Amino acid sequence: MQHVQLGRTGLQVSRLCLGTMNFGPNTTEQDSFAVMDRALGHGINFFDTANVYGWKTGEGITESILGRFFTQGGGRRDKVVLATKVYGIMGDWPNESRLSALHIRRACEDSLKRLKTDHIDLYQMHHVDRRTPWEEIWQAFDVLIAQGKVLYAGSSNFAGWHLALAQGEARARHMVGLVSEQSLYNLTERTVELEVLPACEHLGLGFIPWSPLGGGILGGRLKAEEKLARRGDEWAEKRFKKFKPALEKYETLCTRLGQDPATVALAWLLNNPVVTAPIIGPRTTGQLDESLKALELKLSAETLKELDEIFPGPGGTAPEAYAW
Repeated sequence: MQHVQLGRTGLQVSRLCLGTMNFGPNTTEQDSFAVMDRALGHGINFFDTANVYGWKTGEGITESILGRFFTQGGGRRDKVVLATKVYGIMGDWPNESRLSALHIRRACEDSLKRLKTDHIDLYQMHHVDRRTPWEEIWQAFDVLIAQGKVLYAGSSNFAGWHLALAQGEARARHMVGLVSEQSLYNLTERTVELEVLPACEHLGLGFIPWSPLGGGILGGRLKAEEKLARRGDEWAEKRFKKFKPALEKYETLCTRLGQDPATVALAWLLNNPVVTAPIIGPRTTGQLDESLKALELKLSAETLKELDEIFPGPGGTAPEAYAW
């Protein structure tokens, strides 16, 4: 397994990040344990979760599964760079969501209990909160970091200017500030190339793409159709129909390369020097093993050009992508 620094920090993380969203809703606890053990066996040390995963308000189902996994011992917790998130709705009472100092403190304490750990390595804001000033947000993080409950702060689903604003406010407080941004990024969704990726590169933030397979549609036409039929996901079905002509060209290219479509999609992300670690979300150990093939696949300049033709990006970075 390859390991790289997370942004400008000295923290070493694996080139693939284990996403745990399926643990609970789609993968049993015992199977989740098997996936996590297999990940550690492969050298994957970067695990990502969120307090809302499990999708039963306030229960933190997925975090609890990780906590019980860590209590098995064997150095499991010490081997993991543990990332979780705060922002989502955790109850129907005021101050049980978003990024007020009160909610950040309470949510952190609750996550620590569920995860059965004394600290969170990377505590990520799951979404930008336009209601709460950065002075308040950073004060809350400052306290958690001083208490040793949080080591690094990260963001998720931020725009480029949000990243710049957050870092400006952090520097004014003499804080490290953000060390990473987690955003939607794959061959079919490339908007972050306009401003988020350039901002991460300039500010020294690690970049962690979520949904690297576009909700499954980049994993192969038949696999995607089977998955969509099983989930009954109308939104995903619309996306599949929208991109179907491009996907047919894509799979023809993958066949010519002799590679699985999912492997090519991950390899394309890993080819970008700004990308730290795409988040893979395997439901089984077999799916996890398949993901590792992307680490060995090097795409040629010709293949990268063909992928750009099939899935055109925004045309570069802003403002040149749309102006002179």
